[in-house]
Amino acid sequence: MVSDYRIKGETGEWEVVIGLEVHAQVVSNAKLFSGAATAFGAEPNTQVSLVDAAMPGMLPVPNRECIRQAVRTGMAIDAKINKWSRFDRKNYFYADLPQGYQISQLYHPLVGEGEVTVLLDEKDESSARTIGVERIHVEQDAGKLMHDQHPTMSYVDLNRSGVALMEIVSKPDMRSPAEAGAYLRKLRAILRYVGSCDGNMEEGSMRADVNVSVRKPGDEFGTRTETKNVNSVRFVMAVIEHEARRQVDLIEEGGTVAQETRLYDPDKNVTRTLRSKEDAHDYRYFPDPDLLPLELDDAFLDECRKSLPELPDAKRKRYELMGISAYNASVLTAEVETAGWFDALLSNDVDPKQASNWVVAELFGALNRLGVSIAECPVSPAHAADLLKLVADGTISGSIAKTVFEKMLESGDPAGAIVEREGLKQTSDTGAIDAEIDRILAANADKVEQYKAGKEQLFGFFVGQTMKAMAGKANPQIVNERLRAKLS
Repeated sequence: MVSDYRIKGETGEWEVVIGLEVHAQVVSNAKLFSGAATAFGAEPNTQVSLVDAAMPGMLPVPNRECIRQAVRTGMAIDAKINKWSRFDRKNYFYADLPQGYQISQLYHPLVGEGEVTVLLDEKDESSARTIGVERIHVEQDAGKLMHDQHPTMSYVDLNRSGVALMEIVSKPDMRSPAEAGAYLRKLRAILRYVGSCDGNMEEGSMRADVNVSVRKPGDEFGTRTETKNVNSVRFVMAVIEHEARRQVDLIEEGGTVAQETRLYDPDKNVTRTLRSKEDAHDYRYFPDPDLLPLELDDAFLDECRKSLPELPDAKRKRYELMGISAYNASVLTAEVETAGWFDALLSNDVDPKQASNWVVAELFGALNRLGVSIAECPVSPAHAADLLKLVADGTISGSIAKTVFEKMLESGDPAGAIVEREGLKQTSDTGAIDAEIDRILAANADKVEQYKAGKEQLFGFFVGQTMKAMAGKANPQIVNERLRAKLS
């Protein structure tokens, strides 16, 4: 992995080594081992089965849909799918873990090695980096402790207890905050395309444990720290910046980095010690005696593979083959909702290049101004296509199209109705255009002489004056043609 990101210290430059463990909540109606609901925002302890609460005699039963979603995710990153896998018990005590252990997969995960390719610069294909994924295993989530409900006690909400998680473990392949941010954004996009996780980091359905170590370039890996439960791309990048600098300063002052678990304080932009880092033997892993190994047959795997949608990289390449710029294709495929809206626009037989330029420049600008997502866009893809076609066939000019689009956003009316109602059709009447050009040239005889003497930049002045005189309704192509003829 090549990177020019370095931490400068008193003893020279240091390289940062980064790995991410991403916990992604699986999209399913029920939990991993029970039939309890998984909806976000329910009243505390209203979505808890006897299994989730670890009542005596309750036995877990794997949720087929959760396994299916994890397999589909593995296929989306070209990972090895293990037809035989097994659940293990990870033993530790915590107040929001009723069983006293977590059912996870250590020794035989469901999904093996895969990879995620990212672009560090959307305009430059040579900026591509491939980040290895070591494994994806499924496990159950713990509950949630609430410390702000009572002055002397903490309350426990078990609604999240038993919810299915995919833990997606990268290899230590990243060497800069930018690479880690690009990896997390791309992984989130893939999960949302597949539909296996909603990627909502604000609600906690996707969060990252950030592993950071530093070394002199070419040396062996240093001691790493793990910063837990970071819930935004920006915070992940900030953790890496802070933790790398902290470790370099510590080493150069003669100290040693402790292998430990840390927490990030976004208000102060610092990490702090949570506990010393446990090793696998501290958790006393052993095969879960209540669960048989998972054995996947070919029919199940074929169904998973056939259910996959067109993924971001394939969609981006398809767009580029249509003549869409690499930058626009990258932007349009970054979010599944955007790609879906744009595909619906293309289905209305519009020019792909023209459509992509309009979406990236005009539509995104309007959505940003309105503070809404593309899913909430007041203009449908079909109505947007009608607007683009009016420009393409010369009915309205590009400048008038901006006015029409604003009125579409306000009223929800189709472009054609607005153009007819407000008399915004573009004119190609050469007689009317010639008359205005003659008037403008006569009124600016001095500038005409300057133009003929070689000051060709004045041509834009004449075009602008003509368009202004005709309230923007003149066909720009004809205006240019008639002006050149009269000025030559």
